[in-house]
Amino acid sequence: MTTVDTAPAKTLALPAQPRPRTPPARRPSGMAVPPQPAPTTLIGSVQRAMRLLETVADHPYGAPAKQLARATGLALPTTYHLLRTLVHEGYLRRDKGLFFLGDAAERLSSSGAREKRRGRVADTLAHWRDSIGAPMYYAMYRDGEIEVLCVADSRESPAAEEWADFRETGHAHAIGQCLLSQLDEGARREYLARYPVQALTPYTVRDSDALLRRLARVRRMEPVTERQEYALGTVCAAVPITVGTTAATMAISLPAHQADRLLPAAQRLQTEIGRHLGSLTLSISI
Repeated sequence: MTTVDTAPAKTLALPAQPRPRTPPARRPSGMAVPPQPAPTTLIGSVQRAMRLLETVADHPYGAPAKQLARATGLALPTTYHLLRTLVHEGYLRRDKGLFFLGDAAERLSSSGAREKRRGRVADTLAHWRDSIGAPMYYAMYRDGEIEVLCVADSRESPAAEEWADFRETGHAHAIGQCLLSQLDEGARREYLARYPVQALTPYTVRDSDALLRRLARVRRMEPVTERQEYALGTVCAAVPITVGTTAATMAISLPAHQADRLLPAAQRLQTEIGRHLGSLTLSISI
């Protein structure tokens, strides 16, 4: 009788064999690592709100919510929620079930238009700077203050250094004198009461009365010039621009050793302004 051994057979342990290592694939020299997609940061609700604003802007006579939802492809509940928010923030207004652009959106639009006008003036100044060969300035008298809004200069024609605040020294430079000459005497005295005359150089006008007499003698649309009254070594001329009640000016400055060029350059500037006054008028309130 044959006996069968039912005990489990012992298996001899073999030493672990090292796995073959696959060398990493080499990227051809000079090949850039492909960029990893960046996590999105776009906010969908903002995108949908902007889409609604653009659609409302396309309907100057207003549009109801259902029409706006169809035009933008938004669900009607989402459209209502966004419209309420935009109305609350002033970007839209609702009138008899129709939605229109609100005051806040209009302000954004006017701000963009203002920047466009400012760019037009800056381009004009740069053109005249190159053709006349002198730095150009554009300034206004606004809310009782002298504001220099644009300056166009270059390495060859550097602007005058503002070593004393232009707003407070209108009595000394041609820009200020030109603007003050366009005001009535009451407005001139009010400005001088806030910013009294002070001697900046040996050539500066000495007192308010002397300045007022000088301003009274300035003829309408006549260029105003000053020679080293604001800064030694610099002469300046300013051409008046008056549109309605707005007083503005464009001016040039030159080094004192080129003083003989000042008046001819100012006259040329005045001629150029006359040719382009129509388009400049649109930009006068930048």
